[in-house]
Amino acid sequence: MPDGTLKRLRAGMQGPTPPKVPKVPSDGTVTVTRGRSRPAWAEIDLQAITHNARVLSRLVRPAKLCAVVKAHGYGHGAVSVARAALAGGALGLAVALVDEGVELRQNNVHGPILLLSECGADAVDAAMAYGLTPTVYTAEGIAQFAQAARMLGQRTSVHIKVDTGMHRVGAAPADVPALVRALVEDPLLRFEGLWTHFPVADGDSAEDHAFTLRQLAIFDGAIADLARADVHPDVMHAANTAGAIVFPQARYGMVRCGIGLYGYLPGATVGAAFSTAAGGEQLRPALSLRARVVSVRTLAEGERPSYGRLRALPQRSVVATVPIGYADGVPRALFSHGARVLIGGRRRPLAGMVTMDQIMVDCEEDTSVQPGDEVVLLGRQGDEEITADEWAGLLGTISYEILCGIGPRVPRVVINAPEPTGGSITPPIP
Repeated sequence: MPDGTLKRLRAGMQGPTPPKVPKVPSDGTVTVTRGRSRPAWAEIDLQAITHNARVLSRLVRPAKLCAVVKAHGYGHGAVSVARAALAGGALGLAVALVDEGVELRQNNVHGPILLLSECGADAVDAAMAYGLTPTVYTAEGIAQFAQAARMLGQRTSVHIKVDTGMHRVGAAPADVPALVRALVEDPLLRFEGLWTHFPVADGDSAEDHAFTLRQLAIFDGAIADLARADVHPDVMHAANTAGAIVFPQARYGMVRCGIGLYGYLPGATVGAAFSTAAGGEQLRPALSLRARVVSVRTLAEGERPSYGRLRALPQRSVVATVPIGYADGVPRALFSHGARVLIGGRRRPLAGMVTMDQIMVDCEEDTSVQPGDEVVLLGRQGDEEITADEWAGLLGTISYEILCGIGPRVPRVVINAPEPTGGSITPPIP
């Protein structure tokens, strides 16, 4: 085979030369306003994350803030969010999975990282190797970490989770003393924390409020039982964002804030309590979902764009096509629930059903709309703003699901990144 042919074959196997990716300036900002292969992106304002962490840290003092960055930082990007939260005063982080903690460590994120669930036996070694703080609630979980600690010759801090009524995971209150005893008696396991979780701290009803108070009473009882045995964990924690705001007595030594860190509050009751407690401070949504118009056409009255031909245009209209769809986290149901997007600072209805990769927007008779115009699906444009709460209200869900649902095809463009920092919840193990 001639050398030239071989070279061409090898080039074909390797594929085309990858496009250059814009470099991040030293100040942490990015000037690009589009994805690598299509003009659609999520813009993450890390200054908002840092601001929210500061506001929440001040609100819960003297309790410490643990920033919950699981689920890819609620869709914002765990590594960048973690750094921004630490810069804003968070003294630790929390994740759901060992893999999530490993990602943070591999990107030089320092400070305690709490695992919120007991991990499986196959993940114990990784949790230990990367210095993650395990949560346990079974004798088997404790035994697995004890064995790994002996093999590695490494002392490890551990938290125990108590099930006070959510009934998802956690130790029954009656089982806590035996689990704590197993930790205290092991020379390589350090009983650092005791915690629980609230399912209805954001609830509006008297029943929800009473249920959370009952959980607190059960948790306080578990703490008292340990105190009678002269066992005093370094940190107790129970409150999520809602609990930290509505129930000051639930703050203990630390609170775990998730949704508040990203600029949202879960419900009217929490919002009212925050307004009272925050002294005029406000949380800022950190994520905006943006794209650009890629096609514009004028369609006659009565035309029915998109799949299903579900809506007849009420008049001759300019229809803009935008390259983002339900595969990217724009739910199909937004169309039937009357959602709007922003173009030129104006709210515009969808012209037809959301498709996998694109939406179509009815711009009515506005002939000024052109390819390249910015489209805001979530976020602010001019005097108008669309929030994850607005989508959640239309769809009968919660802002968490909207934010976490923005898919991996959507690049996260970071702006206003802070300087790297670290943190600690408790002193290092001697």
